[in-house]
Amino acid sequence: MTGPAGSPTPVFLDCDTGIDDALALGYLLASPVAELVGVGSVHGNVSASGGAENTLRLLGMTGHADIPVAVGASDPLTGSFDGGAVHVHGQDGVGGTRETLLPATSTTVDAVDAVDAVDAVDAVDLLLRLSHEYAGQLRVVAIGPLTNLALALRRDPGIVDRVAEVTVMGGAAMVPGNITPLAEANIAHDPEAAQEVVAASWPVTLVPLDTTMVNTFETGDIDCLQASTAPVVAAIGQMLDFYADFYQGVFGRRSCALHDPLAAAIAVGEVDLVRAPRVPVEVDTTDGPGRGQTVCDLRHQRAAGPEGVDVDGATVRVVLQSAEGFPRLLRQRLLSL
Repeated sequence: MTGPAGSPTPVFLDCDTGIDDALALGYLLASPVAELVGVGSVHGNVSASGGAENTLRLLGMTGHADIPVAVGASDPLTGSFDGGAVHVHGQDGVGGTRETLLPATSTTVDAVDAVDAVDAVDAVDLLLRLSHEYAGQLRVVAIGPLTNLALALRRDPGIVDRVAEVTVMGGAAMVPGNITPLAEANIAHDPEAAQEVVAASWPVTLVPLDTTMVNTFETGDIDCLQASTAPVVAAIGQMLDFYADFYQGVFGRRSCALHDPLAAAIAVGEVDLVRAPRVPVEVDTTDGPGRGQTVCDLRHQRAAGPEGVDVDGATVRVVLQSAEGFPRLLRQRLLSL
C-alpha cells in the first residue's frame, strides 16, 4: 500500500513506547512503503512523557531526529494512569536499556513538536495538523490506549473525513484477553476512548490478540538482532531479552509476541489478511468483569467462506488471521536500520 504515484504511505504513530512499540517504530522507519510523519505518545506501558523520551532516543539513534514527536494524554478519559507495565517492559519501558544503550539526544519534544518556532503542540494538535497536511492519505497506527484519538475526535470531528484509515493494535475477538480474562491491555487502559474510536465513521482495522499472539520472535531472532553491529539494532535485541523473560511464563519458551509491529505492517499493506471481516464492534465500558472487552459480532461468519464476510454498514475490520511470514520480514527490516 502506497500513496499517490507509488510514494510511501504517510503514517502517524500513536504509541506508549515500550518494547514492542520500539519494534513497530523500527519497522516503520525501515519500510520502503512507509513514511513516518509524526509520533504522539500516550499513557500505557510507561507514562506519556517517558514514552516520548524513549521515542526521541530511538529516532536519534536511527538518524530521524527531524520527525516530530508530541506528548499526548497522561491519563485515560476516566481515572488515572496506573503506573505502566513494569513487569512486561521494565521500569523505563525499554527493558532497562534507556540509560545504558539509548543515548540521550539534544532534541526535545518542545523543539520538534512545534507548528512554528514559537508554539508547541500536544499529540492531538500534531495529529490534527497532519490530517490536514496529508488529507485523504494519512494512516494512523495506534498501538497504545486510544485516548489521544478520542480527544482528536472530540476536538475536531471532521478528522474522520481526512484520515484514510486507523489501524489499532488492540482487543481480543475469539481468544482470551491478556490483562483480564476478556480484555486486551490497550483497550482496557481506556475503554471509553476505545468505544469512541470504533464508533466513529472512519475506517478502522483492529489487529487483536487473535493474530498478534501467533506472530512471534524466537530465540534465534533475538540472538540475530543482538549480534548486529548497528547500535540501535543491538539495543532492540537487548530489550527483547527482557521481553522474552516475561513471555517465558506465557508461552513456556523464550520468545515474544509481535503485537505492535504486526499492526504497523498491516497498516501499510506489507502483510496480507487471510480472515478479516468488517463487523459491528463495541467496547464494554461497564465496571463489571467484561470491562475493556471488544465485543465483535461474528454471528454472520458461521456460513461465510474462509475469508469471512463483511457486514453491511460495519466500519471496523477485525483481523482474525494474517498471512504467515511476518516475523521474517520484521527481522529483515530491523537489520536494515
